[in-house]
Amino acid sequence: MSRLRIFEETNPDTPLFDSQDGAQIAEALKPIGVVFERWQANQPIAPGASPEEVMAAYRTDIDRLVAERGFKTVDVVSIAPDNPKREEMRAKFLDEHFHKEDEVRFFVAGSGLFTLHVEGKVYEIECVKDDLIAVPDGALHWFDMGAEPYFVAIRFFTEPDGWVGHFTGTDIARQFPRYQPERKAS
Repeated sequence: MSRLRIFEETNPDTPLFDSQDGAQIAEALKPIGVVFERWQANQPIAPGASPEEVMAAYRTDIDRLVAERGFKTVDVVSIAPDNPKREEMRAKFLDEHFHKEDEVRFFVAGSGLFTLHVEGKVYEIECVKDDLIAVPDGALHWFDMGAEPYFVAIRFFTEPDGWVGHFTGTDIARQFPRYQPERKAS
C-alpha cells in the first residue's frame, strides 16, 4: 500500500505525518511540487509482458503526461530479486542527489521508496503498483529499491542524460532507515 511519512530532518524516529490514503498523500506532496497519482490499466497485463504490452495498458495516461510535460522518451524498466547486479543497482541512488530534469516513474508492479529532503523535512514515499510519482528537477532525494528489489516501472525522460544523479555528499540518507518492503506470501 502506498505510504507517505514526513519527518523533521533531525528526527528519523518520529513522523510528523503518516498516511496511506492516496488523496492525502497527493495533497501533502503538492506544496513541495511533487505529483502523486494513481493509474489503472485499461487492459490486463500478464506476468512477463513485453514493454510494448505494458505501455499499451496505460497508453491514455502516458500520452496525457507526454503532452503535458513534453517528454521525449518513455521506457519500461524491470528488476527482480534474483538480478545478479541488484546490489550495484540499489547502491547507485541510495545517497542524496538531484537530477537536472523531473524524475517521473509509474509503478506497474512491485515497489520502491523515494525519499525527498525539502526545507528541513524528509518526505518518505513508498510507491507501489498503480502509483505515479513526479519528483521535480533539482529536488534533493534518494531512492531505495530494497535488498531484494522487485518492480516494473514506466520511466519518462526529456533528455537522454536526465536521470544522471548529481550527488550532494551529505550523509542524511544514511540517517534514515533503508527500505524493507513487505512481501506478500504466495
